[in-house]
Amino acid sequence: MNKKIGIVIALAVLLVAPQLVYPILLMKLLCFALFACAFNLLIGFTGLLSFGHAAFFGGAGYIAGWAMRDKGLTPELGILLGMLAGAVIGLVMGMLAIRRQGIYFTMITLALAQMLYFVFLQAKFTGGEDGLQQVPRGKLLGMLDLSSDLTLYYVVLFIAVAGFALIVRTVHSPFGQVLKAVKENEPRAVSLGYDVDRYKLLAFVLSAALSGLAGATKTLVLGFETLTDVHWTMSGLVVLMTLVGGLGTITGPIVGAVIILLLENKLGDLGDLLARITTVDWFHSLGESITIVTGLIFIVCVLAFRRGIVGEIGARLGKRS
Repeated sequence: MNKKIGIVIALAVLLVAPQLVYPILLMKLLCFALFACAFNLLIGFTGLLSFGHAAFFGGAGYIAGWAMRDKGLTPELGILLGMLAGAVIGLVMGMLAIRRQGIYFTMITLALAQMLYFVFLQAKFTGGEDGLQQVPRGKLLGMLDLSSDLTLYYVVLFIAVAGFALIVRTVHSPFGQVLKAVKENEPRAVSLGYDVDRYKLLAFVLSAALSGLAGATKTLVLGFETLTDVHWTMSGLVVLMTLVGGLGTITGPIVGAVIILLLENKLGDLGDLLARITTVDWFHSLGESITIVTGLIFIVCVLAFRRGIVGEIGARLGKRS
């Protein structure tokens, strides 16, 4: 009952949020929250640390943007094509990487993702270092004009909620239980007759497809795609979001994504506020030190919040009860 009430309150807040907060920022938060949840499905519930998720996120963004701008596809078809592109890239990478374990799996995903980065750097349709610009929003299903930020926000909210619901359903399904078993004790899962590599590959592809959905939606929102989204630093960013929020928790990656993105977008404003309050001019340069602040947050979480913010809160509430 408490969970249902929490879901209703969360949805109510999200429905009225664009009246209080800039819709573009909210849509960006939703896209990265979905991206972090998709990544958590792989590392948090399957135990596979991928350093190549930027390939799915940014690759889908490029494909979706190219389809909508150059081929004239409608927004829904562009997003679906981007999601499919993420799944296909995930299938190819997964088939190559899934045969290895531990650090070797991680390094293979990183290497393959960087190869794709250089492909997008050289490809003509991507615009190289200038990025893919002027992606039109168009009309959803030929009827709903997405030029309005408010209209697009509710479309993005529906996409993010649907993706999150799919992840929750997957985690609590028999398939999800097998993934948890693989993470906790892979040899025992093999001894029970499960084709572990097949389950890992399916989880990898599903995570890649949902990451692609997030990346394609982000391109529609912002109207452009750049090499930043396919660079390895984007993979590192989603790892940080997941660890800060809570690895292996349902809502942790959402919390982590919100914290990291708000820091990136509002740290300068916070610095100006602190400078006015304390009269210390150094705080004005706080917005230029985002990497330092993010690094400090990561260190604090590793030392004081081993389970992440949501994980620690859940553990403490569990002890009290």
